[in-house]
Amino acid sequence: MPFYPYPVATGGPWAFDFVPSPAALDAALKRALDVLLAAALLTALAPVLAVAILLIRLTSRGDPIFVQPRIGLHGEEFSMLKLRTMVYGADRLEDRLARREAGPFLKIRNDPRVTPVGRVLRRLSIDELPQLLNVLKGDMSLVGPRPLLRCDVAKLASAARKRRFLVKPGITGLWQVSGRSACSGEERVRLDQEYVDRWTPWL
Repeated sequence: MPFYPYPVATGGPWAFDFVPSPAALDAALKRALDVLLAAALLTALAPVLAVAILLIRLTSRGDPIFVQPRIGLHGEEFSMLKLRTMVYGADRLEDRLARREAGPFLKIRNDPRVTPVGRVLRRLSIDELPQLLNVLKGDMSLVGPRPLLRCDVAKLASAARKRRFLVKPGITGLWQVSGRSACSGEERVRLDQEYVDRWTPWL
């Protein structure tokens, strides 16, 4: 089994450890399936994406595409794409609102920054569609642990950090696929770990 140096986020300088990578053949097959399915979905859902972008432009100011740095495979940073569902300048209010929540899966309940159009896009998961481009680029997979912000990586236990970045982050995770999106942050971490340990080219 091949090995690669893995950077561990500790809040300070990056440290390197050596951990086994997934089987190369399975990884190549999963990548091929990701590309084929992402291309097909992007083509089929292009009209939906276009309408969503138009609605965002008509109802709120700012770019309809939101770009945010996230941590992916091997602990490397990439630019994750989403449709903007919040008011312009929403990041300035995040620190104050984040005090209501804890853990690495920050999801502020009844977030006042979300626009009416944004609520619909989130409910239907349409805001995640631009991440199909991240899949085609190779930053993400269709299924995998959800990509975290750099500041949230440091909140994970050391063992969880090492295991999480053995696979690419996904548009959807095991806790979402299994219908457990309302579970706690700790349960999501556990399910993400379970996915890393048991992933196959088909999931």
